[in-house]
Parts: sequence; C-alpha cells; structure tokens
Amino acid sequence: MAWRFWAAAVLSAVLLELPFPLAGPLPPARGVIAWFAFVPLLWAVLRLAFEDRQPLRRSFLVAYLCGILWYAGNCYWIYDTMLLHGDLPPVASALLLLGFSVVLGLYFGLFGLGLAFVARRLGLTRALVAAPFFWVALDLAAARVTSVPWDQLGYSQVDNSFLTSVAPWAGVYGITFLLMAGNALLAGSQVRGKRNVASALGGLVLIGISLGGILHSPPKLSTSAEAVLVQPNLDVTQEDANVWDAPQVWSAHISQFRQLANEQCKTYIAGIPQTGAPDGEVVCPPYATHPDLVVWPEAPAFSFLESDPRFRQTMSDMARTEKTPYIVGGVGVDFSSAANQYRDFNSAMLFAADGSRIGRYDKIHLVPFGEYIPFKDLLTFAHKLTGKVSDFSRGADRAVFRIVDQHGQAHRYGVFICYEAVFADEVRQFARNGAEVLVNISDDGWYGDTSAPWQHLNMARMRAIENRRWILRDTNNGVTSAIDPNGRVRQSIPRHAVDALPAQYGFRDDATFYTEHGDVFAWVCAVCAAGAIVWAWNKRVGKSAS
Repeated sequence: MAWRFWAAAVLSAVLLELPFPLAGPLPPARGVIAWFAFVPLLWAVLRLAFEDRQPLRRSFLVAYLCGILWYAGNCYWIYDTMLLHGDLPPVASALLLLGFSVVLGLYFGLFGLGLAFVARRLGLTRALVAAPFFWVALDLAAARVTSVPWDQLGYSQVDNSFLTSVAPWAGVYGITFLLMAGNALLAGSQVRGKRNVASALGGLVLIGISLGGILHSPPKLSTSAEAVLVQPNLDVTQEDANVWDAPQVWSAHISQFRQLANEQCKTYIAGIPQTGAPDGEVVCPPYATHPDLVVWPEAPAFSFLESDPRFRQTMSDMARTEKTPYIVGGVGVDFSSAANQYRDFNSAMLFAADGSRIGRYDKIHLVPFGEYIPFKDLLTFAHKLTGKVSDFSRGADRAVFRIVDQHGQAHRYGVFICYEAVFADEVRQFARNGAEVLVNISDDGWYGDTSAPWQHLNMARMRAIENRRWILRDTNNGVTSAIDPNGRVRQSIPRHAVDALPAQYGFRDDATFYTEHGDVFAWVCAVCAAGAIVWAWNKRVGKSAS
C-alpha cells in the first residue's frame, strides 16, 4: 500500500503550514503543531528505508513531494506578487511559484535521502538521532547556498518564551533542532509499531513545554527613548503616483510626512494588530520636547534620490527645524570611476538634529527579481516587477551610526532594510559592531494581504531575541512596530493606515553568544550530519527496524 507513504508526505506538508502565519497573525497555540508535524513524513521515510525495493529513491521522492507542497503553500504569496505587481498572466505566475517550490523542495528530498541512507546502514535509532542534525544542516544550506531561509521551523516558536531562550545562544537553528528532535522522538515508536508509554509521556511533556512557554509572558522592559515611525501607506501598484517631480506634489507629500511625525495626540496597539491586543495609552504629546528619532520607511518615493539637491535640502531643513535626527529610506547614488557610470543603492540615509548628513547604509542583501535581476538579459519579463529601480548595486559595509538624542546622549544605531531581516547571521553583525538598537525599514506593500507581512514580522522578532536588542520596525503599510529584546511586539499601529507610531524603546550594549559567534551551532550540526553520512558509508548493519 504505497499510497500510505505519499499520503503521509501530504499530511506532513499540511501540518507544517499550520505553525506559521497563513493570512494574518499566527495564534500562538498553533505553534504546538510544530512538535509533531514531521511525524508522518519521518514515519514514511523510515518505513520505506526498511521495506521498499528502492528505499533511497522512494524516500527521496516522498520527502521531495512534502517539500514542494510546503513551499507552495507557505510562499503562495509569490503568485500574488507576480500576478498583481509583475503584470504576469496567471499561468506564468503559477509556473514561477511552482519552479520556486520545485527547487527549494529539494532540501526536503535530501533530508529523506540522508535519513533513509543512515537508517539502512546504521539502524533506526541512529537515524532518529541524526534527524535534527540533518535538518539544521539543510536549513543552513538554505541560508547560505540558495539564500532563502524563509520560515525555518524554529520561527514557529517566536511566542514561546521557554524555547526562545535558546536563540541568544544557538539562533533560530537551536529551536529548530529541539523541534525536530521532538518529532523524531514521537516518530520512533510509530515506526517500530509500538505504542509505548514513554513515547506518550514524551509527547505530553513536549506539548506542556510549548503551552507553558506560550502562556508565560516575559516581564515588560523599561524604555528610555522615543521615536516616531511614519507609515505613509503609499500604493506600490501606482508607480507614477510615487514619482513626485512636480513641485506642488512634492510639497504636499513632504507636508504630510512632517504632519505625521508631529501629531500631538497618538494612540497605538499594545501588541500585534489583528490579535485583539488592547489599545495602548494615549501619548499626548508623543514626546516631551522632541523625539529622539524620526524614521521614514524603505524608499517611500522614487523621488527620494540622494543626488537630488531638493531632497537633501528638505531633509536637512526638517531635521534642523525640528531638532530631531532622521532615518529615511531612499536611493543612494555613487559614481563608479572603474565602470564610468553611476550606481544606485537601496539605502537608508541618516541626518543629525543639526541638519548635517551622518551617513548612509546601503542594502547588502538584495532581493532577486525585486532589486536586481539575475540573468537579466534572458529574463526580460522581470523588469516589470520593479519599474525604474530594478538594478540596484550591493552595499558593502554594515555600518553602525552614532546618533545624539534630545538629552545630548550619543547612542549607536544599526539599520537594515526589508528582506535582510530574514538573515540572522547578517543582522547580528550590526549588534556585534556596537549597535545598541536596531532599525528595520521595509516596504511590505508588494505582499498585499497575504501571509508574507506576518511571516516577515515574526522573523524580525527572532532577530531581536537572538541579539537581545530593541528593534524599531518602520514599514510603508505595516506591520510598523516596536519590538523588545524578548521578541514581543510592545507597540504597533494598524496595517493599511496613514499613521505614525510613537514608539518607546531602550538601548543595550551587551552581546549574546549568538551575536559574537553567529551560526556556530548550525555549523556543528552540519559537521555531525556529514560525519553520520561518512560513518554510514563505511558501515552496514542489518535491515531490521529494531
């Protein structure tokens, strides 16, 4: 009855969708599913390893099917983005999503292949022990080889205060390891065909840990500074509407931005939007004299060019008049003498309270087909995705900037842009370079009302936990929020609203183990996984599942 193994792969793919946001914020209780979502797939792969005539081939294909289905379901928003913003027909959009899933689903297939190989050569018990090492090693490959570490298993526990205590040491990979170990524990008795008490008790303990960590709320951390995070809610589908060349259009939009930053009475949500979190206290005025910082989101207009004297003068005048430092998303421009041409960067520009330009951070990890086009001479359709800014250059320096607040105190800020939030080993370098607070500017308007903005938020929350830093997250259309060092969203404003968040935050200069050493744990898992394969290659045991 080979259909049972294929059905198990489909069941695991469905279960694996549930611990992640689907089209709104994730109810924390759904994170419990991550403890057993892999059990059907593990059962199928390990049974095939001992029973099938072509165990390695069949184990690979069953796991591969699970991976294709999971990526297609978890990243379904790719279809919407290509269809609505890429101006591609439905068939082409679907084929792009399928191609994405077919490529990345290979990680699941390799997991099934490696697990079956170890099981046949070294036995069931050693295969179950190897499972979390294999999975973490493949997650590391997803981050370093294909550069798509989207919704790794550990993110499902971002609301679990017990499990996230591992992240400052081992990053999200440590949480993933524990979850896969739990799945392997539960799958072991199913493969052996024994419903033993130890396995049942183990499952109850894991669920208890998960529920306990969800119910336990870390203490509210004190704050010492206030920022205004502007959310303009510009329509990314109307390119012409975001080019403000006409003087009257420019003046109207700048006036709106300035008004949002200076509104005297503001409310906020004391948690994540759309979760029933209560309204926070009215902040009126939003700051005692001047805010410590004003932030505008990623590239709010194509007219925000650093090379434009009007833009530079406007920002300088605003910062000086309001006596407030500014971080503004825009397009940085440099002249390359080697190439004899100008280069554009997706940048965050910083201005001091006296109007002087502090510096600029240029985005290093660009989004393929969004900010640059791989093989652009062949894939000409991709130019439709990004309009006039489809060929950004990569930045080179994870600079940390010194900003003086309203009290005359200097603090160090690290700024990263949009998609960079999903790369743990890259974000932690800002904290390692001395950043006391992190600022994430983003434009999630390309995702629409899909799961992606919520998935993106949870990954940014994990960066706060790993480095124990406050994160000020300013977006074009949400989720604009203040995230504390425990990963809790303490303040936010509704999505799709023209609004500004009076965000309260603090500073920290301590360094976690993860901040200092990065993905050491994941690399150890990769070495152990490779060692298991070498050991299995050189040794063979009987085919019994005992």
